[in-house]
Amino acid sequence: MTTVRREAFGRMPPEEGGGEVEKFVLQSDSVRVEILSFGCIITTLETKDRDGQFSDIVLGFDTLEGYTGKHPFFGTVVGRVANRIANGKFSVDGEEYQLFINNGPNSLHGGAKGFDKVLWSAEVLPNGVRFFRLSPDGEEGYPGDLKVWVIYTLSGRELAINYQAQTSKTTPISLTNHSYFNLAGQGSRDVYDHEISIEADSYLPVDGTQIPTGEVATVQGTGFDLRQPVELGKHLQKFHLDGFDHNFCLHQGQDRRLVARVFHPPTGRTMEVHTTQPGIQFYTGNFLDGSLKGKGGATYPKHSAFCLETQNWPDAVNKPHFPSALLHPGEEYNHTTWLVFNTA
Repeated sequence: MTTVRREAFGRMPPEEGGGEVEKFVLQSDSVRVEILSFGCIITTLETKDRDGQFSDIVLGFDTLEGYTGKHPFFGTVVGRVANRIANGKFSVDGEEYQLFINNGPNSLHGGAKGFDKVLWSAEVLPNGVRFFRLSPDGEEGYPGDLKVWVIYTLSGRELAINYQAQTSKTTPISLTNHSYFNLAGQGSRDVYDHEISIEADSYLPVDGTQIPTGEVATVQGTGFDLRQPVELGKHLQKFHLDGFDHNFCLHQGQDRRLVARVFHPPTGRTMEVHTTQPGIQFYTGNFLDGSLKGKGGATYPKHSAFCLETQNWPDAVNKPHFPSALLHPGEEYNHTTWLVFNTA
């Protein structure tokens, strides 16, 4: 049985239109999640350890001001296109489009004011909440009026995030949630004692600006082979890696499949990621630097969290041999990711 509660969380600054931001609290016997109508942000995600004790396992802020300020997309839904587009450029139907450049020479996570920085309208469901917004033609340089729905539902130990969209013109789209997890509890020092596995035979090597080179490389015999669980800290040391920020290529298909699993031995918490998406970006918080003051006064140093962002492959709109990121008029974009929490 899931209960859903809505309450006021704050108001947007006057220069941002001053609208009211609501918080939606979804609660089952084993999971409690709080989500904002601003950026569809997951602000809190509490799960049980093996002793039945709840802890909040996502990074974030106590106040709206934290989320309206500059931060690395804590808990947000990013779009129209998650991840990077090379030089912020792409062509559709012979027309070239230029996006806002906000990450070195590239466009990242939707541009200057992506889906993470806007208010969504919200509707309470029996076991969740449905957010909606219309992204107008030309927003952040993208073509077409795009209607977008993001639906969070909680059933027992499973949080589902469903993304749907329709467009008036052909446009690239790739939506994901950018939560930062630490199964020891947010504010814990690092994630080195987490064990992770990712069901991927190949990954995408990147250039110096984090854009895929175009090669689809085998994980076999490399530090990117996570098909069997590895303890993160030891694995990074063994392969002399500074961290992960790479797309892992998932087995293609429209059906739900298990793609990643994380286990935290000290608490017994496990998290499984299931999705219909073709890729998953594994990111180990390499750019966190301890400068942000998070929930309860916590600071978040490098490697104090991980992200598993289910999405299309980065820069797919410029790489014809990658899975297509284009949505055409008359079609529906529809992807779901499920996070399943247990103890072992």
